[in-house]
Amino acid sequence: MNTEVIKYIGCDDADLDLFESQYIVPEGMCYNSYLLCAGHIAVMDTVDPRKTEEWLSKLAVALDSKQPEYLIIQHMEPDHSGSISAFLSVYPNATLVGSKIALQMLPQFGINAPNTKEVKGGDMLDLGGMTLSFIAAPMVHWPEVLMTYVPEQKVLFSADAFGKFGVYDADTDDWTCEARRYYFNICGKYGRPVANVLKAASSLDIQTIAPLHGPILEGEKMQEAVRLYTIWSSYEPETDGVLVAYASIHGNTRKAALQLAEVLRAKGAKVAVTDLSRDDMAEAVEDAFRMSRMVLCCSTYDADIFPPMHNFLHKLQLKTYQSRRVGLVENGSWAPQAARIMRSMLEQMKDITIVEPVVSIRSTLKPTDVPALEALAEHLLQD
Repeated sequence: MNTEVIKYIGCDDADLDLFESQYIVPEGMCYNSYLLCAGHIAVMDTVDPRKTEEWLSKLAVALDSKQPEYLIIQHMEPDHSGSISAFLSVYPNATLVGSKIALQMLPQFGINAPNTKEVKGGDMLDLGGMTLSFIAAPMVHWPEVLMTYVPEQKVLFSADAFGKFGVYDADTDDWTCEARRYYFNICGKYGRPVANVLKAASSLDIQTIAPLHGPILEGEKMQEAVRLYTIWSSYEPETDGVLVAYASIHGNTRKAALQLAEVLRAKGAKVAVTDLSRDDMAEAVEDAFRMSRMVLCCSTYDADIFPPMHNFLHKLQLKTYQSRRVGLVENGSWAPQAARIMRSMLEQMKDITIVEPVVSIRSTLKPTDVPALEALAEHLLQD
């Protein structure tokens, strides 16, 4: 977005390997920032410290010797607040505008801000020809978050909502895949707060959504993004299908998982398969939420479950996985425990239905085990 009144001054971080030190980002990441040029000039968020110097240079060019009066803080996470101190060293007279919690967080991050202005949802800031209307968005995905609507331009600055992994122009024809992986791993725990802010924004005339990560959304792409966020925030499945997730030590549980996947496909099901030991865990979490059903196939390990499965289930618990039908396949050479432990972890989640029969394999998949896989597939696909 580059207009006379709203200028994009964000930065790509193409060399970043892990976002938040845990999410693989093969196409890097971008940190979006915007300059609002009206009677009074405002900057919308800063960027990660990795890109401070580049961002300050872009800001100076966009300002063209003018001085910003306001820095709007929508989100205090360091990839957006990490250049505030550097900004103040160059523009010490600027006023920092944020929620009460955001301003309270400033000293926690070592930021000394002499001029601040507290705002809350429903408040407005007149820039002279441009109005900033603030929308409280607590727990999307931090408690201090504000979104900002500019009615004159019909733009919603959406903070971390509607973001995606990747540099700004990555996958321009496929927003959904990396936006979904981003949503369920960053915001997935907070479906209700996301739904609340979608409801609050539904009465606004929005033609553009400008997030803090990923591309600016307009037209049909924006409409599709809103449709998907409505589904995702409700915890309803996006796709009628099955995720087969397996954690296999020597490959025998893997063979059972792949056999079950073929049985499910033969029955007409759409199936995704993930190796929890090798595949991207964030993508596995994404697929668990995307699909309407799931089967967990796991080896017993140290009288417990193989650690990659434990990690996966723990992440699903953190992200409030719910309202799904789940089948279980365990493997053990002398004392199978995996099904019992997986069941106990699933029972801590909301509205999870364990589908019978639970399939128990001893060491390797045998022809006599196939009927049990067939029965599990049949029952899993029933409504």
